[in-house]
Amino acid sequence: MDGLWTPAFAGVTCWIIVTLILKDLYAFIAIGMMLSSRATYLTSMMKGRTRPHAFSWLIWGVISAIGLAAQIAEHAGPAAWVRGVGCVTCYVILALCWWKGERDIRRADWITLGIAFTAIPLWIITKTPVWSVILVCMIDSSGYLPTARKVWRKPKEETPYSYMFSCGGAFLSLLAIENYTPSTWLYPAVLTLSNATMASYILIRRRQLHPKRAKTGLAPGEEASSLHWQ
Repeated sequence: MDGLWTPAFAGVTCWIIVTLILKDLYAFIAIGMMLSSRATYLTSMMKGRTRPHAFSWLIWGVISAIGLAAQIAEHAGPAAWVRGVGCVTCYVILALCWWKGERDIRRADWITLGIAFTAIPLWIITKTPVWSVILVCMIDSSGYLPTARKVWRKPKEETPYSYMFSCGGAFLSLLAIENYTPSTWLYPAVLTLSNATMASYILIRRRQLHPKRAKTGLAPGEEASSLHWQ
């Protein structure tokens, strides 16, 4: 009897160990992708080539903090490390927006910000975990609207490659989750989709306004763009 169970037990133990190691690896790779993209972005920002919209980063920072708290509470494991790094870097960029951010703040941006922060109390009073995370995802997605409006007029100030890195990092953070519940996996899944959508939107808008430059990817003198991946 013991001889039959020993190989099975050893196999299960090895599978658990390998899975945990892989999840840590996914988390470290995701963090590395995020930090590399943020470093490129911040360098471009300091050179005046990138002007992020402060409202987007404010919304993303607040929601990243909420997402981090939810993942810690639901025992997401290494995926929470990724969210923590994303949260901190959002606030770093937000602080720098005071000096290097987009100055063209319009009424639509204020409306978006107001709606986003009005929805946060709804998240607080919502008792159902599924609806709570859905609200978080909706608020986070609204943060793209100010940046999307800017891209419509100035697509050269954004590069799709940063959002592609964000998409890949968010996807890897999904793989790093240890305990899969809607509170742990839905938010990074939405980030994967929203960043992929933003990258595609920038490429399409560039092609519409600058068909010749769109073939080269970056406009002359451009290096990086606003990047979201909490």
